[in-house]
Amino acid sequence: MDSTRRFGKYRIEREVLDEERLEELTQRKTYSEIHPPLTKQLKESLRCTLPMLKKSLMSTFPVLYWLPKYSVWDYGMPDIVSGISVGIMHLPQGMAYALLASLPPVFGLYTSLYPPLIYFFFGTSRHISIGTFTVLSIMVGSVTERLAPDGDFLQSNGTNMTGDVDIAARDTYRVQVAAATTVLGGLIQVLLGVVKFGFVGTYLSEPLVRAYTTAASVHAVGAQLKYIFGVSPKRFSGPLSLIYTMWDVFILLPKTHLPTLVVSAVTIALLIVAKELNVFLRRKLPVPVPVELITIVVATLVSSYGHLNHNYSVSVVGEIPSGLSSPSVPDVSLFGKVIGDAFALAIVGYAISISLGKTFALKHGYKVDSNQELVALGLSNAVGGFFQCFSVCPSMSRSLIQESTGGKTQVMASAVIVLVTVLKLGTLFQELPKAVLASIVFVNLKGMFKQYADIVTLWRSSKIDLVVWLVTWISTLLLNLDLGLAASITFALFTVIFRTQLFQITFLIEIPGVTIFHSSATVYFANAELYLEALKEKSGLDISKMIIYKRRQEAKQKRRERRAERREKRQAKREVGGGENNDYFRKKSSDSCQGQITPLMSQRQAQMKANKLTGASESSVEDQVGSGCQTSVVEQLKLGGFFSEVITKRHLFASVHDAVLYCMNHRGATLSPRYEPSMLMNSTV
Repeated sequence: MDSTRRFGKYRIEREVLDEERLEELTQRKTYSEIHPPLTKQLKESLRCTLPMLKKSLMSTFPVLYWLPKYSVWDYGMPDIVSGISVGIMHLPQGMAYALLASLPPVFGLYTSLYPPLIYFFFGTSRHISIGTFTVLSIMVGSVTERLAPDGDFLQSNGTNMTGDVDIAARDTYRVQVAAATTVLGGLIQVLLGVVKFGFVGTYLSEPLVRAYTTAASVHAVGAQLKYIFGVSPKRFSGPLSLIYTMWDVFILLPKTHLPTLVVSAVTIALLIVAKELNVFLRRKLPVPVPVELITIVVATLVSSYGHLNHNYSVSVVGEIPSGLSSPSVPDVSLFGKVIGDAFALAIVGYAISISLGKTFALKHGYKVDSNQELVALGLSNAVGGFFQCFSVCPSMSRSLIQESTGGKTQVMASAVIVLVTVLKLGTLFQELPKAVLASIVFVNLKGMFKQYADIVTLWRSSKIDLVVWLVTWISTLLLNLDLGLAASITFALFTVIFRTQLFQITFLIEIPGVTIFHSSATVYFANAELYLEALKEKSGLDISKMIIYKRRQEAKQKRRERRAERREKRQAKREVGGGENNDYFRKKSSDSCQGQITPLMSQRQAQMKANKLTGASESSVEDQVGSGCQTSVVEQLKLGGFFSEVITKRHLFASVHDAVLYCMNHRGATLSPRYEPSMLMNSTV
């Protein structure tokens, strides 16, 4: 191959490369050589050598990779500052999101402590903050309230029900339900990670995830209205439960508890103003002001000294036990009742985790292992469930704080803050009004409410993605979080199939005697027929008729060959018997020659008749070639018996330009002066 440069352009001269010649020059390995059989891969994976053992340990425990290289001088202070900032956020969010899960607030603190410790050893992201999250909390709450409704724990005076709820018994059972759901969801994530099922997150497109979280935020608002207005609506479950709950709250609005509403309104107003000031002054502040922590401290002090619970009947958090919870085995009898919810929690939690993890990894130049993230998140949930934690995943707000304050690794400064609170400071928040925690949840949903702007963006960019967004949002609102997720994923998969049906075959350039077309989608069984129809429409070739006619001609040819063979046998018998005259021999000789010529003539006639039948020119059928096939495609064609004596690898070319040159040389034609190889990018002959 020769190349010359002139006026800033390169001119390359080489032979036309077809697939057969390309394999000879490059000594390319076959697909089977590059990808050994499964048995061989399994045998290699079971081999135990020191390098493989080290690699396995590093991949299973990523902390062993970066901890020995940890520089206290470079990373120590930024990690401590970010850890304290995140830990301060864990306290109010943990207690507030426990209300979303319909659990006592102290279990939100446990959830902010144990799972991050597990993720420290197994996670591959350096910036995400594992802990409570709005969407997962409301999903857990839907399970706990469905399996442990207030009506199942009404107290009696011996003969009649009093109408009062045994809160201690109810909360105890709800903790068991949440723990069982969390453990099962964690085990599902671990199993998916072990079998390398991390790619499952790719089927949850960004429009689907954003629409799902947006709809979940509406469920979260519905769950907090009873704390904000101080009312007690009925508990509904199943499809349309959100509509029924909203209607019941609307009916109860005349019975709103005014002191509770005042506390909620003041808290929401102060939080919105404080958060906007944080945004306005973020360039001047080294770390954001912990407005949520300040809010719960001030609210607790006001409630304690003002006796809001006793004087105004404002509902408060109540008793918060000091000390750590002891591990306990979850109630496995609940697994059958919560398996659907556990699977939904596993998928949604992983989708949010891998999305945030890859965002920060791309920004800071490191890699996040999707399968290991599944394992890490699963272990965080499974182990946390033994300590009465509920399902966790990263929080966008905490992760941004960890990254913006200079955090470099998953050092556990935030866990220390939560640990001190659980051991010594938890009892100080017993007088904290629940309305304040509900207000914190309500204000933190502002970011999800902004996702409604996706409708305008998707309308301009992709109508199909917009339909996915709307279907996901509507189905999640109406069918609840578990069924809504299943319906959304099913619909999204159907849109993937639908997109493959919308491929277009376009002609990019017409060269005399050569037609070049481009297909915008991969051809497979679901759109193969449409591909043939489009190709027929664009090129004028009716491939199906050509194939039928070819098969008929092959059948006729076989019949002719069998007749010729029978004639030869009869002639041989007559020659053995003798008595034949010279005229007979001349006639048979003539018949024999005619029989040899017939196949050649019939093939040519069949070709001409097929061209007439399909409207194609003779040369267009002779010069059908392809280009740019990947190695795996060529190997699949070979295994499928595509190649024959007529169609060989010499009909596949390295590029479209090579295919055009072959066609023109084969026909003895010349290229148009306007033709340039750059005109054939992403094209197919």
